[in-house]
Amino acid sequence: MTLFHLILKSLRQHALSTCVTALSIALASGLLIAVWVVKEQSRATFAGVTGGFDAVLGARSSPLQLVLNSVYHLEASPGNLAWSDYEAIKKDPRVAQAVPIAVGDNYLGYRLVGTLTNLLTDGEYAPGRKFRVAPPGRVFEPQLREAVVGSFAAQRLGLKYGDKFQPYHGLIFDENSQHVETYVVVGVLEPSNTPADRVIWIPLEGIQKMAGHDPKAATDVSAVLVKLRSPLGGKQLEMLYNKQGNRLTFAWPIGLIIAQLFDKIAWFDRVLALVAWLVALVAIGSILASIYNSMNERRREIAILRALGARRRTVFGAIVLEAAAIAALGVMAGFAVYLAILSGAAAIIRAQTGVVLNPLAWNDVMAWAPMGMIALGALAGVVPAVKAYRTPVAENLTPTS
Repeated sequence: MTLFHLILKSLRQHALSTCVTALSIALASGLLIAVWVVKEQSRATFAGVTGGFDAVLGARSSPLQLVLNSVYHLEASPGNLAWSDYEAIKKDPRVAQAVPIAVGDNYLGYRLVGTLTNLLTDGEYAPGRKFRVAPPGRVFEPQLREAVVGSFAAQRLGLKYGDKFQPYHGLIFDENSQHVETYVVVGVLEPSNTPADRVIWIPLEGIQKMAGHDPKAATDVSAVLVKLRSPLGGKQLEMLYNKQGNRLTFAWPIGLIIAQLFDKIAWFDRVLALVAWLVALVAIGSILASIYNSMNERRREIAILRALGARRRTVFGAIVLEAAAIAALGVMAGFAVYLAILSGAAAIIRAQTGVVLNPLAWNDVMAWAPMGMIALGALAGVVPAVKAYRTPVAENLTPTS
């Protein structure tokens, strides 16, 4: 208890330097945890978002471009497929489900995707989870100019059941490229926390036959989402389209393709982690400097404690524990910094991709990073503790006036 009171008294006496140093620790630990969690959670989440499909069939291009365009709705379409290509893979005995999509238009920057109703009624965007239209809405009729709006797009655009809108040509919003067709919102999807939340879904023919589109491509599709009966079928179809053919690309498996994307940008994660560690080291250095610089003020206090019977190791331990306590205070505040950083990052990622990160999800870094910071803080206290340990008693008991 005496040791505890010594530490508490010292923290109070040097409250300003304690708060400033703890704040630097909070920023460092919060940044370190946030960088780590964003890296690991985004990789796992993106690789797990497949829309309920195993592969994408599209025009000859890179598999990554096909996946980003068809599943994440981020890239431009590399080209079109003939309707016969869709029919061929749909009838393939290795395929359990094939759903065509068509892109090429937007509404105020949010992409319109033409598809068949079975994507929204029968498909599972995750195991055991199907799309659901919030009451009183329903899925669009294939022959009508109707739309089902993803939850995030509906929120941002202010669209609700019964509203009408006119699409714009192209994937990038241009106010001078508005189509003449008017669509009616007949449903809003309940949140799925997938890229589908950022999309406005309309009948396939709506995109194919939109005014201003090439009439020669009125039956073409941008890609086909494919669900396989077995992994063996995926390997065989990949060989058929990618190795034996040269006209189409079979992007399979979707999760692996996204994982490879994260492998390519892993260097960026390492740079961010390095920056976070450097910030942490600077923060630890501030603990050392703060306590070390206060040693001259504490020499008489330490000498009095020694004269009253305090052992050298007690004084040494008090300084080390004080440094650890400052680090612990900073680490506790660091969780607030982490939540602020990750909440902001999650909001940006959701707005741009539709993928949702969970700031409250547990990650091992939330345990080892704080413990590491506290250990480093205690280590930083060793130098000033040695100085306190060597403080001569007789010299510092001399009256100061």
